[in-house]
Amino acid sequence: MHACGHDVHMTVWYGTAKFMVENKKAWKGTLVFIAQPAEERAGGAKAMLEDGLYERFPVPDYALSLHVNATLPAGTVGWCPEFAMANVDMMQIRVKGKGGHGAYPHTTVDPVSMASRLINDLQTIVSREISPLEPAVVTVGSIHGGTKGNVIPNEVVLELTMRSYTDEVRNKIIEIIRRKCKAIGLSAGLPEDMYPEVILHDEFCPALFNDLALNQRIASAFENELGEENVIKTSPVMGGEDFGQYGRTKEKVPIMMFWLGAVENEKYEASLRGDLELPSLHNSQFQPDPKPTLKTGVKAMSAALFELLTN
Repeated sequence: MHACGHDVHMTVWYGTAKFMVENKKAWKGTLVFIAQPAEERAGGAKAMLEDGLYERFPVPDYALSLHVNATLPAGTVGWCPEFAMANVDMMQIRVKGKGGHGAYPHTTVDPVSMASRLINDLQTIVSREISPLEPAVVTVGSIHGGTKGNVIPNEVVLELTMRSYTDEVRNKIIEIIRRKCKAIGLSAGLPEDMYPEVILHDEFCPALFNDLALNQRIASAFENELGEENVIKTSPVMGGEDFGQYGRTKEKVPIMMFWLGAVENEKYEASLRGDLELPSLHNSQFQPDPKPTLKTGVKAMSAALFELLTN
């Protein structure tokens, strides 16, 4: 499957590099292309920075990137100043209990029941404990426990993702989850060492904050290259992207990630009429229109680079 567009990203990356080399006499400066692994696990940018990216190579005046978009038509680009993507955390909760026969539940402490209560309780975090003006998401995407319908297991494992924009909201969500886990264990009469265990995975991806001045400048370059009608100002999303790491170092490099429209125009028009629901990123039916998508990506990124390297 196509997944999240990384084949498009790297093809545009290569095409832009080729174009810039072929037209080297038309611009001045130093251009660094970063071939980064492991974006999906949110560790690639962090690993490269820790390995000395900004010490072993020139610290950039600006950092640019793109990502395909499953809601914009091929031939267009989208830009979103300031917060564009969210903090992303992955968490595991191990709900412990005392297993036994399903016919004698009174002799057990049922972790399936506890996990069910906890999942419902977690849904009140965003709706009741975070300000309605602050974007936040708590999603339980995986639940595993038990082997057979008449056996109460010893443990149920939940996998969660949490999304936010500010560090304050992120830390508050984590604190509330720990509190609710403690409350579930206490209400079940478990000893403290058997309270649901919260394990925060080392896959934190910080919110992506696009520099306002840089975004406005590059958006103008896009309009000159692609036409004003093909440059769309978009809203923030709760997806994550570790490109934001490049702007969070002590150097405070201004960054911009823009969206690259990838939807076949006929499908896009059908979606506007309500005749078709467009599949999202990570959906096996997401099928970018390759030629206009790649062509627009190279033209847009090259136009952005020329704006910065000739002015």
